[in-house]
Amino acid sequence: MTETTTELDRRLRGMDAEQLPAGKHELHGPGHFAGLYSAENIAGTEFVFGATFVILGASFTDVLIGLAIGNLLAVLSFRFLTAPIAVQTRMSVYTYLDRVAGGLTTKLFNGVNALVFAIISAAMITVSATAFNIVLDFPAQQEAYPTSLSFIVLAVVLGSVAVVVAAFGFNALAEFASTCGPWLIVMFATGGMALIPAVSQDVTGSTVLGSWGDFIALGESSIFTGQTPEGTAGISLLGIIGYSWAANSFAHTGLVDMSLLRYAKKSSYGYTSATGMFLGHYMAWVAAGFMGAAAAAIVGTSITVIEPGQVAFQALGYAGLAVVVVGGWTTANANLYRAGLAGQGAFPRFSRKKMTLAIGVIVLVASVFPFVYRGYLNLVTYAGITIVPVGGILFAEHFLLKRFGMTPFWARYKGVNNKAALLAWGVTLALAATAVATGLMPVYFAFVPAFLISMGLYVLLAKKMGAAQRYPDGEAADALFAERVEVLHAEQAEESPTDVDTTDRRPLTRVLRVVWLVDLAVIFVMGLVVLFASPDTAAYEANRTAFWWVAAVGTVVYFVTAYWALRRHKAHATRVLAERGVDDPEGRAAQTT
Repeated sequence: MTETTTELDRRLRGMDAEQLPAGKHELHGPGHFAGLYSAENIAGTEFVFGATFVILGASFTDVLIGLAIGNLLAVLSFRFLTAPIAVQTRMSVYTYLDRVAGGLTTKLFNGVNALVFAIISAAMITVSATAFNIVLDFPAQQEAYPTSLSFIVLAVVLGSVAVVVAAFGFNALAEFASTCGPWLIVMFATGGMALIPAVSQDVTGSTVLGSWGDFIALGESSIFTGQTPEGTAGISLLGIIGYSWAANSFAHTGLVDMSLLRYAKKSSYGYTSATGMFLGHYMAWVAAGFMGAAAAAIVGTSITVIEPGQVAFQALGYAGLAVVVVGGWTTANANLYRAGLAGQGAFPRFSRKKMTLAIGVIVLVASVFPFVYRGYLNLVTYAGITIVPVGGILFAEHFLLKRFGMTPFWARYKGVNNKAALLAWGVTLALAATAVATGLMPVYFAFVPAFLISMGLYVLLAKKMGAAQRYPDGEAADALFAERVEVLHAEQAEESPTDVDTTDRRPLTRVLRVVWLVDLAVIFVMGLVVLFASPDTAAYEANRTAFWWVAAVGTVVYFVTAYWALRRHKAHATRVLAERGVDDPEGRAAQTT
């Protein structure tokens, strides 16, 4: 039975916004995405990644080169894989997969995503909780299981708050998280600066580095030595490239970040992922490696067990604890939100809020086990291998079927479950698991052949199962659907116009922005003072103490002024929109921040 235009319009108005393509009035500029990527990819777990490469025995030269290449490959993957499909479809990966495959494939994919994001969230909460052992004096969590009741209680409390905020107050927290980006960048950069003289003193007997060559020599001799703590040969350059590329493979090659980039005006905005890859996964990892090794030496423990809170405290004082807590918590909330969306896709009769709360139970349980965050690098690598084959399937559906004379969305048009997608995913996972288990393929590069194999398998299977046929009725229905969505978006744009200038140019707001910018500059300059103006141990200790005070006071000043400016801007945008008769202040005002 053919659906009439009136019936379709009624159905569209009753659909959840997540199930519809994004409209032109909902799109953002590049600054929005640059801020989101930097905020999400500079978190407390960067301390874990930095220490992991030290533990794996990477050499300093290989780290500097390998992270540059691996993160560049990640940025290019966002730009040329995720962003084009996101911009052309304007759909989240969950909605697009449902239109392509539906049925069991979609439910399995959503379920896997919900579990992965739940565990990532748990790791972030665990990192945040460990930071409090310095303040509350509970023992460091060096085992795979919890060894302190105080730690368990703290992790559950922090996790509960994070789950509730993600379920009921995500918009406000997301805005606050993007505000944290510039501060986190400065904190990681200056934290590394603050501990370099300590490493130099320990290795060379002097706090002074005379040249770039001295810096490289210091890193190679004491931090990234090319050997594991056991004295065996370390990870290769190829391994560093692979791990850094694979760290976000679920988001780029697995197309999960379609959900974010569908709001980009142009696919070139995929390049904005560089703020997360190079400021977070390059600068922060290198800095964290230096901080971890130096802090381990200062407190007399091994880098294999030292916690992020101890590392941050030795580098930044109490401001470092704020870095671990804020960075971990805000990233946890973003992933909890994703987990809720994925869970809703698997069980559509439940709202996102209910699914977020339900998944939160998994998060709370996992957050009390320290092995979750200690194995974070392998976690995200294996998550990529699991999710990436679906990215290959969707890439084939979007770009290859038409090129080979086949029909996209053929399974839905035919009214059958897309067994080609399910088989391509299952066979690829089996092959990848076998290759990794038998040593034929290193785990950090397995996602690449997984993407290619699933893509090729899907094209072959889809052709045999019905994609080679034409479905004019289905194509006509989709064309009508797209047409009526455009009409709906036009109506929404009239109700929420995008040509309203909501920029807050009031003097106080401008002053607040200048204050927090100057504040960050002062913190950064003090980091340089510690690094370059500490000719001996006494001067270094005095400079580092002064830097800790500046970082602590500066952190308070930053958050007060930055958040005050954010609230003033939102209030101004809401007032301007109300004067124009726009009765959607929360949505439109939020877009302007």
